[in-house]
Amino acid sequence: MTLPDTMQAVEISTPGGPEVLRPVTRPVPAPGSGQVLLRIAYAGVNRPDALQRAGSYAPPPTASDLPGLECAGVVAAIGPGVSDWAVGDRVCALLPGGGYAEYALCPAAHCLPVPKDMDLKQAACLPETYFTVYSNVITRGGLSAGERFLVHGGSSGIGTTAIQLARMWGARVFATAGTDEKCETCADLGAEAINYRDSDFVEILKAEGGANLILDMVGGDYIPRNVKALADDGRLVQIAFLTGPKVELNFAQVMMRRLTITGSTLRPQSDLAKARIAEGLVRDVWPWLDAGRIAPVMDREFALSDAAGAHARMEAGDHIGKIVLRVAGDAV
Repeated sequence: MTLPDTMQAVEISTPGGPEVLRPVTRPVPAPGSGQVLLRIAYAGVNRPDALQRAGSYAPPPTASDLPGLECAGVVAAIGPGVSDWAVGDRVCALLPGGGYAEYALCPAAHCLPVPKDMDLKQAACLPETYFTVYSNVITRGGLSAGERFLVHGGSSGIGTTAIQLARMWGARVFATAGTDEKCETCADLGAEAINYRDSDFVEILKAEGGANLILDMVGGDYIPRNVKALADDGRLVQIAFLTGPKVELNFAQVMMRRLTITGSTLRPQSDLAKARIAEGLVRDVWPWLDAGRIAPVMDREFALSDAAGAHARMEAGDHIGKIVLRVAGDAV
């Protein structure tokens, strides 16, 4: 594959709102040991991108300063020591950064095959959410068949993924959302939907015996409410704090009811840890994607040059499922 010297990208000109995202020309990077260079067809848009843009989520020292944590495209070049992939392979990938560009570097072990019969636009929606949900719900949260599982933000990219994976795992799934349309999406995916604007998820879950596992990205005053909604021996997994990380909590109930409170963030984890998550996904989840039994829920596509519009839509909270940026598109 003949590579150009430069590429189009979108950078964060200064910390701020969506308007600080601006098109630029950058050199095409060269893959190092264990890396592949990807020609990007589509890039996923995620809340960590907006946090980075706002100046509150710095990239790791060795990562690109460009936003973008997932993409789908083709392998354009391989670095020394890479044997699992070849130039021209169609992949989706969890990126350390740099997805808002025509080309991006990625550890080869963080690439996954595009599922059978899935287009690249859909595949670009997989890595960030599937790595996050699988590692926190299945591995860290230890979800088992027959358990009651609650996910907040059920219509988001994380939420729609969590509903589907938990259902495939044999759990009874509950999901909160803020509109009837969003609740309908959750219900269509197999969840018992709770509109948090007119119903109390704590009372609903307690009436059902409590949640064995809760996945939360809201934080703030949801944390003590989540604890109340848990069954004895239940687990709360925290992956974000949309309303803040600080709250007063009576830990006596944690002790008396043998509760577990844990959580994680994905980006700071080691390359080896992410590679192990990728192995688990290929083993446990990719067969369902290949068979079409689960699939990402899509919201809207924006051009790379309109990354600001994509961020504005995400932060407005009206989207259902995943937002993507079209880079090379199907012409990759």
